[in-house]
Amino acid sequence: MGTSTRPMRADARRNYERLLAEARAAFAEHGTDASLEDVARRAGVGIGTLYRHFPNRQALMSAVFQDALTALLERSRELAGAEQPCTALVEWLRAIITHAGEYRGVARALMSAPHDASSAFARCSVPLREAGERLLVRAQESGAVRGDVSVDDLMQLTNAIALAAEQAPEDTELADRLLRLTLRGLRTC
Repeated sequence: MGTSTRPMRADARRNYERLLAEARAAFAEHGTDASLEDVARRAGVGIGTLYRHFPNRQALMSAVFQDALTALLERSRELAGAEQPCTALVEWLRAIITHAGEYRGVARALMSAPHDASSAFARCSVPLREAGERLLVRAQESGAVRGDVSVDDLMQLTNAIALAAEQAPEDTELADRLLRLTLRGLRTC
C-alpha cells in the first residue's frame, strides 16, 4: 500500500483503490506500459498522488497483480491434495497461463522475473515457483510426469504459451492447444 505505516485516511484509501482499479483497466487495455499519467487522470487524481501511493511503475504493477498472485497461491494449496496429481498440475498451469494472458506484457515480464530482481514480478516469482514445485513433485512421484522436468521449465513454458497467445488474439484456442502439446512432452510414456 502506501509508504506510511499508519492506517490510511479514508480519502487516501479511496484514492488508492481508484488508482488500482484504473491501473487494472489501463493495463488490460494498453498493456503494462500504459501511461501512468493516464491512470492518475482516469482515477481523478494528480500524478503526485499516484507516486505517493506507488513510488514507481514496478510498485503499481506489483500491487495490481497481488490479488492474482494470492489467488494462484491459494489455488495451488487447494490442488496440493488432489487425487490425481498430474491433473492438479495441469489445472494450475492453465491458471498461470490465464493470469499471464490477462494483461499485455505480463507474460514477457514473468519470463524475465527470475533474471531481473528489480522486476515487479521478482517477488511473485519465488512463491509461484515454490507452489508449482510442490505440484510438480507430486505429479512426478505419481509417475505421470518425467523426472527431468523442472518447475523453471514449466514456468518458462507457460509464460511462453501466454506470450504466443497474446501475439495471436484472434486464435482463442491457441493457448490451450500449445499447453496440450507441451503436456505430451511432460508425460513419462
